[in-house]
Order: sequence, then C-alpha cells, then structure tokens
Amino acid sequence: MKIAFIGAGNMGGAIARGLYSAKICKAEDLFIADPCQANLDSFKALDSKIFTTTNNNEAVEKAEYVVVAVKPWLVETVCSGIKSSLKPGQHKVISIAAGVALETVKSYVGEGIHLFRVLPNTAIALKESMSFICQLGATKEEEEMVFNLFSSLGMALMIPEGQMSAFTSVSSCGIAYALRFLRAMSEGACELGIRPDVAHKVVAQTMIGAAQLILQNESHPEVEIDKVTTPGGWTIKGLNAMEINGFTKAVLEGIRANK
Repeated sequence: MKIAFIGAGNMGGAIARGLYSAKICKAEDLFIADPCQANLDSFKALDSKIFTTTNNNEAVEKAEYVVVAVKPWLVETVCSGIKSSLKPGQHKVISIAAGVALETVKSYVGEGIHLFRVLPNTAIALKESMSFICQLGATKEEEEMVFNLFSSLGMALMIPEGQMSAFTSVSSCGIAYALRFLRAMSEGACELGIRPDVAHKVVAQTMIGAAQLILQNESHPEVEIDKVTTPGGWTIKGLNAMEINGFTKAVLEGIRANK
C-alpha cells in the first residue's frame, strides 16, 4: 500500500512513523509532504528510502491513499490544491482533520474519490490510539484496509459519521480527562507522603491495569470494582467520599459539555 501524508506534524508524523515501525508500510511506500524542512529531515533520518517533498501534488501522484493531516482551517486549501492530482478509482483520501465532515471534504476533492474520516487520539504516537473511522463511497475492501491500518496503531472502530462528535468528547478529549484524573490522584498521593515522580508512575500503571481488566476480561466496571470493595474497607469509603463530592456528576458534565 502506497500512502502519501499531506502534513507531517504531530499527528500525521506519528501515524506515518507508527505504520513504518509496525512494518505495515515499507519505507519506499511512504510519501511525506510538508512545508517544514525539519519535519521532512526527521523522516529522512528515520529511513533514507522514505520519499519527502514540499510539493503536495508530487506526493499524491505516487500514492494510492492520501492522508490529509492538516489543521481543519487548512483542509479546503490543501484539498483544493491536490484536486487536480487525485484520480477517481485510484486515490482514496483519509482526512484526520477534526470537525470536517466527509461531505465537506467531497466538495473540495470532487466526485469519484472514495473518502474516509478518522479520529485518532494523541496516544497514536505510542501505537495505543483509540481511532474512529467512517467512510463515504468506499468499498468493503478499502474499508477493511483502512481499519487494519489504524488497528495496527492501537484499537479502531467503524462508526456512523453522526457519532463522531460523541466519540471526540469521550476518547479524543478523554485523553485529557484521564490525565486530569491522574494528576488529581498523584496530588492525593503526594499529600500522603509519596514523591510526585513516583506517584505519577504508580497511578499511571494502576490506570493501565484497570483498563486491561475491562479490555481483557470484557467485564463491566462495577464487577471489577466489587472485587476490591470490602464492607467497611478503604475502597468503599474512598468511593463514597468521591461521590459525595460530585465525582460522577463532574465526569458526566465534562462529557456533556460538548453537546
């Protein structure tokens, strides 16, 4: 699979590097276009066989899949600029620009181009992203191809485009929510006498463990909570204290804030 990246900043660069390191894409099948020479140089340092250019159309013409990895307000300019190089039946466009609908992208690239919209999160740099995918006009084979691409960088889920905003709040914004929880837990640990650097690691690993209990056991959170909650014990006292102070309500209001 030959993939062009239009934009090699934080997110686009992380996806390209992830596909390369996971051996999903060979160096000679990656075509990186970016106006920043430093970004291009970093890919050449990674592997000299990776094609780099400041010319978006030059990268597009060599690829089958085109990842548009630019800020939302640049999507129209970038897509309009590569429209002449996109060939119906040959090129598939994957937009990772937040908030830009597939029909909007279609209006920029024209008819006959199969489109995908993907919402990853910043953990994609570690191949631990939760990515959401929707499509417009794609074949089942193309859908499976894109799904497998992003599954190799964490977990992926095909969704209707109408749910994209909800998943943005839960997963993309959710990274920040989870880290704010980690910070609060670490501050509490520090108050109990644990050094902050140690607390960060301990809480982070505890969060990984909790997440894996759900993912691997495929159980409900309350089932796992019950396993560590004994009558009159520390856990139930801590949980109840959090609820009295509005823990669940605060989380729900945070998720709903983007409605």
